[in-house]
Amino acid sequence: MSAAVHIVFELLLVALLVIGSFFTLVGAFSLIRLSEFFKRLHGPTKASTLGVGCMLAASVGYHAFNGTDPQPRELLITLFLLVTAPISANLLAKAALSLHMDERPQLPGKPEDTHVPPRPDGMPNDTH
Repeated sequence: MSAAVHIVFELLLVALLVIGSFFTLVGAFSLIRLSEFFKRLHGPTKASTLGVGCMLAASVGYHAFNGTDPQPRELLITLFLLVTAPISANLLAKAALSLHMDERPQLPGKPEDTHVPPRPDGMPNDTH
């Protein structure tokens, strides 16, 4: 392969690593900074999955580019991640709904930020 193809492929791998790092950082930041459980659940399951997927794609591309023997680890990690992340997020959300986490009080010092929709009968939410 020519030098131009090598440079383009290396830039593609760098772009995948940068994009993956960005989305992983966004997922970690959303886990720390968001105020409620359902909001915190969304960031790591979506953004971090995309970030780790990009990093694993860069790893597969790197090994294919260097001509080393293909390691099934990256593909198995990707498959495991793409299967387990949505299932675990769904189970966590169902558990939170069954525990009525939307009715629990806010943490002290936090602004009034709630995901509880208004009741259909028009009554205030704090009359449970």
